[in-house]
Amino acid sequence: MRGPLWKRMLAAAMMLSLVACETVQTTQGGAVGVTREQRMVVPAAEIQEAASQEYAQVMNEARSKGLLNRNSAQVQRVRNIVNRLIPQTAVFRPDALQWSWEANVLTSPEVNAWAMPGGKIAVYTGLIEQLHATDEELAAVLGHEIAHALREHSRERASEQMVAGSLIQIGSELLGLGDVGQKGAEYAYMGLVGLPHSRNQESEADRIGVELAARAGYDPRAAISLWQKMAQVGGAEPIKFLSTHPPREDRLNDLTNYSQRVMPLYEQARKK
Repeated sequence: MRGPLWKRMLAAAMMLSLVACETVQTTQGGAVGVTREQRMVVPAAEIQEAASQEYAQVMNEARSKGLLNRNSAQVQRVRNIVNRLIPQTAVFRPDALQWSWEANVLTSPEVNAWAMPGGKIAVYTGLIEQLHATDEELAAVLGHEIAHALREHSRERASEQMVAGSLIQIGSELLGLGDVGQKGAEYAYMGLVGLPHSRNQESEADRIGVELAARAGYDPRAAISLWQKMAQVGGAEPIKFLSTHPPREDRLNDLTNYSQRVMPLYEQARKK
């Protein structure tokens, strides 16, 4: 089907994909002022259901291998911090208080933690042990990961990739670029749009994260020492153009700026 009818059908599909985008503001700005609107195609319920299934799978696998919540003291420590952060999420989105929050610790040398849509959290023992993380530093990384969930960054990325993939495929077909041309367009999208936007999402999570920590009574400046430690264990960083994260110097400067902005919230929380 290569005639005018085919081209009209492709054009119609492209228009439908654009019309289907929903412009939303997933969170309120808070003191750090994250107010960027987001364009979504994938339904939130679809992402949350997939996240819930994946989380259950990861936990079941870890349980079967004896790697789930092996150290009760570590588990309680992580959950105590999470329980102080959760009430602060209402500043950014009140509905988050109704999420089915859950936090677990996985025994792994990986220096990592994550929070899925809907409030499912995992912390790897490598993060705690290799960084010798303080409570304040754990609050910084957990606040950062919770911020990703609040902003629905995974849903946003899935939406962007769906629309971009459709438009690239349609454009390649219309222009007769072939597989090589389509692959080139995909690389161009990642370099010019995808990676820079991922870095913006990381900065948003940093800023919201320091506010969550400050409101919970954790020194927001611990985010700075956390990322300094991460740099020590992370080795050489990729060049900015190819990185999904902001460069270390840029990130530390931004964290220094925003942690100072929320210091009054931290001082206020300490007095309670």
